Amino acid sequence: MIDDSLVLIDQLVGRPVVVDTASPYVLIGTLVKRDAAYLELEQADVHDLRDTTKTRENYVVDSKRLGVRVNRDRVLVRVDEIVSLSALDDVVV
Repeated sequence: MIDDSLVLIDQLVGRPVVVDTASPYVLIGTLVKRDAAYLELEQADVHDLRDTTKTRENYVVDSKRLGVRVNRDRVLVRVDEIVSLSALDDVVV
């Protein structure tokens, strides 16, 4: 049986995504591949929410409206740290 969540993740490959983590980091970038342990993002913004007064939601909405503030060419995200994953296009402004 195919794991439905993996099918959904595969549908996001090639698209800009928002990765919410258990830590105070939010990552926004283009999902290029995944495996059992990591997601790989390119042209990514790795943002530490401790460095701003904005909430996670406000930061993500601003990124959708104003564009992704790229600060990494490539980043790997541990799957076990992910709380949620969504397409940037699915963010409601």
